[in-house]
Amino acid sequence: MIPEQTLQLTGKTALISGAGVGIGRAVALALGQAGAFIGLHYYSSKAAAESLLAELTALGIQAILLPGDLTNEADANAVVDQLVGETGRLDIVVNNSGGLVKRAKIEECTLENWNKSLDINLTSAFLVTRRAIPHLRATGNGSIVNILSLSVQTGGANGGGAYAAAKGGLMVFTHTLAKELAPQVRTNSVMPGTVETQHHEIHSTPEMMENYRKQTPLGRNTAPEEVASSVLFLASDMASHINGALIDISGGRFLR
Repeated sequence: MIPEQTLQLTGKTALISGAGVGIGRAVALALGQAGAFIGLHYYSSKAAAESLLAELTALGIQAILLPGDLTNEADANAVVDQLVGETGRLDIVVNNSGGLVKRAKIEECTLENWNKSLDINLTSAFLVTRRAIPHLRATGNGSIVNILSLSVQTGGANGGGAYAAAKGGLMVFTHTLAKELAPQVRTNSVMPGTVETQHHEIHSTPEMMENYRKQTPLGRNTAPEEVASSVLFLASDMASHINGALIDISGGRFLR
């Protein structure tokens, strides 16, 4: 039976990793405004997560803070368990947690940099997803959305190779889950372009950001809200027959 085609998420519970800032924050707002109960995971962005919780509450959106280091198995399990314990269900997982550790060409990349890149971008998603699978299956209509990066296309420009490799692994992980968890759970991914967030304030110079804009046919970088709208679509019943797909949100950077 085809689910009702709607963007509404009323009655559903969503877990968003790395929800305090940037894309995660925008996704939390979008899914919350669509009616979902929001699990706000954070690790180092406590103040930002608390501020977001206050904002969601003011909008009448139900949410809970879920602190934890998702590269640690016990913490990842606890984040999922706490949310399910609060709501009794889990319908949506958005694996957004991660980031660029340090720019370094592969020949100069330390093992510490490499391992941490894989841990925060890929292992964290594995641990959260593995714990969430029974709950997602139980709904009969679960959804996982993995947040990739345009680096899976570029190979990691300007010393972002370790980050790119981790995000590439997450892309393949998406395909694996799409096969293993269907039909009870759909798994998809989004590939943002250069998003105007704190990530690039830290890791990219103004000159680099301007160059990215020039490389984009639409003439500008991506806004977090534009990523969030695609996540909402994939998480909703509007995407009821989309599984294993990737949505490119880069303004046409990779037109062929």
